[in-house]
Amino acid sequence: MEQWPDLPFSEWADTCATLHLWTQVVGKIRLAHAPLINHWWQVPLYVTSRGLTTSPIPYGSRSFQIDFDFIDHQLLIQTSDGATDRIALAPRTVADFYAEVMNRLRKLGLETHIWTMPVEIPDAIALDQDHDHRSYDAEFAQRFWRSLVQCDRLCTRFRSRFIGKVSPVHFFWGSFDLAVSRFSGSLAPPLTSNSANLGAWVMQEAYSHAVISAGFWPGNGGFGKAAFYSYAYPEPPGFADARIHVDGAYYDQDLGQFILPYDAVRQASSPDDLVMDFLQSTYSAAADLAHWDRIALERTDTT
Repeated sequence: MEQWPDLPFSEWADTCATLHLWTQVVGKIRLAHAPLINHWWQVPLYVTSRGLTTSPIPYGSRSFQIDFDFIDHQLLIQTSDGATDRIALAPRTVADFYAEVMNRLRKLGLETHIWTMPVEIPDAIALDQDHDHRSYDAEFAQRFWRSLVQCDRLCTRFRSRFIGKVSPVHFFWGSFDLAVSRFSGSLAPPLTSNSANLGAWVMQEAYSHAVISAGFWPGNGGFGKAAFYSYAYPEPPGFADARIHVDGAYYDQDLGQFILPYDAVRQASSPDDLVMDFLQSTYSAAADLAHWDRIALERTDTT
């Protein structure tokens, strides 16, 4: 089994779109119950040895969690009082998936109401009315998860080098990407950009402090190919022109991010080294240009 599976976006775009919306159903369930944590860190999903999980969600004195299992291709719901339910992951509409998940939660005594409009997706259809997206290619869903396993592993290693405020390595179901973010501790100017079906205040909470973020996403949203990315907010002057000596990496002016194509990683003699060089070099360039106190924020005893 390939550690870095082939993931041509054009071959699984429909499955990616459907799976993105399914994760929004599950992510919004977590959002409905979890208390707010800075930068919305209470809402993402997390990579597991079988797929993606919400981690425990509080529900009164109980808790429950929902897991995507991309080995046996099922959605697993488990409660702290021992109840379990399963839903097969197979081709079905988003509306049907939404109705089935909500029905299973209701039977488990976990009544939940969510805002059914997808976020960060232009021209979206409400989740309970979406009969258009219905694809599920099990092979590509599993390939995507296997790529996330590798990305999570390396982003976690990169995260370990920072002793300042740093996010978990988490999967945001809005933008459908795996991310890790480092913070300088300084306030950032209010973010003025907008995302579909997402109030400005939501993004302003996410980007309230100066941050350098990096991660991986499969190429949805029009980019069309899987890639690692790295960006800073606010972006320091000169960042776009920084010399990043990483094979295949470049600054994308439209995205405002450094990009390392996933295929360049797959073809590298040492994918781990290439990814770690990309994460470290783009961070270093942004941190130096933004005059972060790197001595106070970074470990010097790790490799």
